[in-house]
Amino acid sequence: MKTAVFSTKPYDRRFLEAANPGHGHELAFFEPRLTLETAPLAAEHEAVCVFVNDRLDRPVLQRLAEGSTRVIALRSAGFNHVDLMAARDLDLTVVRVPAYSPYAVAEHAAGLVLALNRKLHRAFNRVREGNFALHGLLGFDLHGRTVGIIGTGKIGAAFARIMAGFGCRLLAFDPEPSPECENLGVEYVGLIDLFASSDIIALHCPLNPHTHHLIGAAAIERMRRGVMLINTSRGGLIDTQAVIAGLKSGDIGYLGLDVYEEEADLFFEDLSGKVLRDDVFVRLLTFPNVLITGHQGFFTAEALERIAATTLGNITAFATGTGQMHEVGVEVLA
Repeated sequence: MKTAVFSTKPYDRRFLEAANPGHGHELAFFEPRLTLETAPLAAEHEAVCVFVNDRLDRPVLQRLAEGSTRVIALRSAGFNHVDLMAARDLDLTVVRVPAYSPYAVAEHAAGLVLALNRKLHRAFNRVREGNFALHGLLGFDLHGRTVGIIGTGKIGAAFARIMAGFGCRLLAFDPEPSPECENLGVEYVGLIDLFASSDIIALHCPLNPHTHHLIGAAAIERMRRGVMLINTSRGGLIDTQAVIAGLKSGDIGYLGLDVYEEEADLFFEDLSGKVLRDDVFVRLLTFPNVLITGHQGFFTAEALERIAATTLGNITAFATGTGQMHEVGVEVLA
């Protein structure tokens, strides 16, 4: 199928082209994000391949449907950026990559925990400047600490296994408890109990109307003072202004982010020669106990290979009517 690939980076092209010989799709790569203004680039393409910060609201989907587009192939597991009702109304099929490498994201989350706890980012800069003093770098043993995990799907379960290896006590909240996590010794509790009992809280849940700003002022008030908060899922799970207030008061002692609610105009681009216009993001960067990475949790060779293979496989299954197709329907909104 003729496929328009938006938000293309060199690594996207490399892995998609490597996986394509088994499918034979005609891939056209475009660097810009998909927006209403860039949607005409997809004209005469039956498939549109997009990433997490592409815009897929009703006006954009309408523009795509007016052309030849019949299938929207997400290079991601999350689909919160897609208007699924509009896609259904316009007879557009939406497919995704439900599981590429849970280890990639879980290991990155664990890396954030370790770096924040032992101030590795600050120690690195000190040593480069010839400063070998240890003052201000004091950490704590992870062994025996309580880790609260919100969402125990594949990524949350992988994170639980890692933290169990450190000897942590594990609490979790999920409407559908994981038998694997229960066998690991994870104790499922309510959110209020998880907030009150956890030294470290890691978010591994999808973004939807029920989880939007799950971490806000009320939640922070219930947490242990000095809690470590880790988010490698979706930025909208956190009310950033409330978290900034928590950092200023000391209620939040550590913050590790790989995602940010307004990341679309920041992440995946080199803005090193420009002034950042997002005042909230710039404020976050002023805190010494905040560590932010630019949505790189998924970024391993194994994950990119799986994303490319599954994405192209979804398009092939749609075109041929055979094979496995990971479709996202409006029933997920129920």
